[in-house]
Amino acid sequence: MTAVELARALARAAAAVAVPARRGRRAGQPVHPREISFTAARRAVIASVRSGAATASLPAQMITARRERILAGLARRRVQAGRHRHRDRKTRARPGFPPGGPRPVTRTAPAEISVCQPVTA
Repeated sequence: MTAVELARALARAAAAVAVPARRGRRAGQPVHPREISFTAARRAVIASVRSGAATASLPAQMITARRERILAGLARRRVQAGRHRHRDRKTRARPGFPPGGPRPVTRTAPAEISVCQPVTA
C-alpha cells in the first residue's frame, strides 16, 4: 500500500510540473494527476530506488537534479483519462480451428413404452 501511494505521490508531483497540452480537448488546462501513467510512475520509483537516486549521502544538488529529471520525464508520459478511451476490439490471432460448417439435421421420434412383464391385478 505504501508503494502505491509513493507512485501516486510521484504522479501528483509530475502533474504539478507538467506543461498543459497545446492541442486537444484539454488544451491549456492544468494536467490532472490521473493523466500521468501509473505504470510509468511505478517504473520510475523502482528505477530510482535501484539506482540509489534517493540516498541521503548524495549531495543535495544531485538529489534535486535527479528528482527534476525524473519528474520531467514522467510528465511527458500521459494517458487519456475518462470515457471512450478504448480502441476497437480486434482479433490478435487466428483461431486454431476452422469455423463450424453445416449442422446435422436433428430428428425427433415419438416415445414408445414397452412393458416386459404382465400387469398383475
